[in-house]
Amino acid sequence: MSNTRQAEATSRWRALIVFAAIAVLFVLEGTTRNAMFSGSWNTALAILNMGLISAVMALGVNMQWGYAGLFNAGVVGFIALGALGPVLVATAPVEGAWAAGGLRVIAALVVGFGTLAMAAQVWAGVARGWRVPALIATLIVGFVAYRWLFDPAVMAIEANNAASAGNIGGLGWPVLLSWPVGAAFAGAAAWGVGKVALGLRSDYLAIATLGIGEIIIAVLRNEEWLARGVKNMSGIPRPVPYELELQGDPAFVAKAASFGMDAATASGIWVKLLYAGLFGAVLLLVILLAELALKSPWGRMMRAIRDNETAASAMGKNVTGRHLQIFVIGSAVIGLGGAMMVTMDGLLSPGGFNPLRYTFLIWVMVIVGGSGNNWGAVLGAVLVWFLWIKAEVWGPALMHLITLPLPEGGLRSQLLGGAPHMRFIAMGLVLLLVLRFAPRGLVPEK
Repeated sequence: MSNTRQAEATSRWRALIVFAAIAVLFVLEGTTRNAMFSGSWNTALAILNMGLISAVMALGVNMQWGYAGLFNAGVVGFIALGALGPVLVATAPVEGAWAAGGLRVIAALVVGFGTLAMAAQVWAGVARGWRVPALIATLIVGFVAYRWLFDPAVMAIEANNAASAGNIGGLGWPVLLSWPVGAAFAGAAAWGVGKVALGLRSDYLAIATLGIGEIIIAVLRNEEWLARGVKNMSGIPRPVPYELELQGDPAFVAKAASFGMDAATASGIWVKLLYAGLFGAVLLLVILLAELALKSPWGRMMRAIRDNETAASAMGKNVTGRHLQIFVIGSAVIGLGGAMMVTMDGLLSPGGFNPLRYTFLIWVMVIVGGSGNNWGAVLGAVLVWFLWIKAEVWGPALMHLITLPLPEGGLRSQLLGGAPHMRFIAMGLVLLLVLRFAPRGLVPEK
């Protein structure tokens, strides 16, 4: 028992030390101007906001891996689905889009999902000798009906005001309502993947999530009727004021002057502070719910399944069903982070969803912070994101020092030219160091 208390005390102190180190880094970024730090609170708060969003995404991955040992290799796809929520809910309706083909698209989607449901019923209810022919016939008929409804509707929507719109548009609702919708989109996709892959070996889940992630990105790039595809979707509403609105407010300008700041700098800081408060509140709510779930009988059961599936199954636990639960919940949290991110950016750009950034880096955050520990995942996310951003600045400075003994041109020019890409080496080095000296993460699971 004493060893357990000592381990918990060590973990608590380590968490405080990591948190203090992160706070010092952000203070230096906001107050110190040199080759290492920008000396701008606008920059520091921008890094913090994206770090908070990344922390939400890391919590979702931590739920799947840390609670249940499920390897999700398609994090980027669930982030993209979450990002689709604000586009379909908060953006303004496109005039003429629904009349052109909106109802027919809905009918096509109903037929498509109905075909899948009918195929499942056919497989379960038809005699074995006729099962495969009946399944093939059902899928063919359903596919033909789906395409007959879908293709003309999509062509009509994309032809509607194609220069500035060409998409179905949104509902014009408040943007905060779109965040849970984005989470629901990601959770629904996770349910479909989980129903297929979670009953198989764990490596099949990794393959399935990797594939579904790329499929989702490909759909967003090519289906212009949905969110304008590669034309990108801009003008997504924000839950906070715009900087130009604040700069045009005499009261705000006077308040900024009283602090010795110009209106442009003050407006940027104030907007980022509002975002930080909003994202921080969502993050704390997710952590609270995650901690309550982890310490409940359900959470103890999930960890028991993670540690020994065979024993848990022998005790009568539905391992596949519980895996499906946590996979859907974790993916929904990841989708929530995607909705928050696209709201802050005000732009949905399918080409920007890079698996290196939105899958690999999120996994690095969880591993560095400590899988199975919610606070560890959060601290790891903020720290790794800070290092990811600053490595692009620190890399050239470090390479300049390393190459000082070398003559001008030749190898030195090549090394200096590749220095901005030092962030990839830096993340690999951080991961290796953590795995070597703290294999359970900076703040390991209790």
